[in-house]
Amino acid sequence: MNKRERVLNALNNRPADHVPVGFWFHFSGEEETGERNVQAHLNYYRQTDLDFLKVMSDGFFNYPFNVEITEAHDWYGLEPLQPHDPWIEQQVERVRALVEAIGDERCVFYNVFAPLSYLRFGAEQVGRHFDRVVADLREDPNAVLHALDTIGQTASILARRVIEEAGADGVYYCVQNGEKGLFTPEEHRRWVRPSDLYALEHANRYSDNNIVHFCGFAGKENQLELWKDYPGKAVNWAVHVDDLSLNDGRLFFGGRASLAGFETHWDANGHRGIIYSGTKEELQQYTRDLILDHGKHGLLLGGDCTIDAKLDWERIRWIVETARSL
Repeated sequence: MNKRERVLNALNNRPADHVPVGFWFHFSGEEETGERNVQAHLNYYRQTDLDFLKVMSDGFFNYPFNVEITEAHDWYGLEPLQPHDPWIEQQVERVRALVEAIGDERCVFYNVFAPLSYLRFGAEQVGRHFDRVVADLREDPNAVLHALDTIGQTASILARRVIEEAGADGVYYCVQNGEKGLFTPEEHRRWVRPSDLYALEHANRYSDNNIVHFCGFAGKENQLELWKDYPGKAVNWAVHVDDLSLNDGRLFFGGRASLAGFETHWDANGHRGIIYSGTKEELQQYTRDLILDHGKHGLLLGGDCTIDAKLDWERIRWIVETARSL
């Protein structure tokens, strides 16, 4: 069984010879965009021998706002990007180059954020810290919902084009903004969920193999119940941040394939998780235990989120080698 067959079987809860493994991290500096970014992804893939490539959207976190915001009502002025806007086109070109280089070898997934996350990351360009965006939402919800609908249209175009034109097998759809204390369940249902699902369900029209990532943003615990029914072939959640094990998560998310297992969070206080601190023997034993406790069916091993770019890649190879030994 080759890598592509292995991953597609795991995603679709079919038997696979080994449990697939995939980790990812942010590229920065000269490797953040352009050809340098493509080559950095290829170098990482070839040296770690991972089973699939999750392509990072580094350099494109800041949504290109085409409006000035001085008060909440101004969000009504945001307009969708055109399908061939450079912000979209350059991401499609990145994915196309990587698919052409390795697409026959294994699956490629591209990182697409939910609309409120694009708004959260990029709002400071228009003088709005995220706290101010939340305040705008409470003051004039329809104006901010217009902005989210607009960004949702752009995210949908991006998802369609990277799948249909660039050849990605699916998107890795990153959902945030569900951390405890940010929105009540009713607020989330009215303000966040519609644009989340607009872009996700659009992506599902073009691929049956999309992965939904429920991000443990900044190590904060989420209200996972908010996302329980978000449609995607596989789910990736913060096992350790949200205290939901692989086995419990399989039941919680309705038996869908799971991409998870390793705590990858780090901050100014240091790293968390055995992937950073364990010896080779400890990391390999932890990997074996994950697989044997869960079973090989419907499992892909990966991180809660992005790993630290400074992590020694040899540690990833230890995990890959262990997964392929079982």
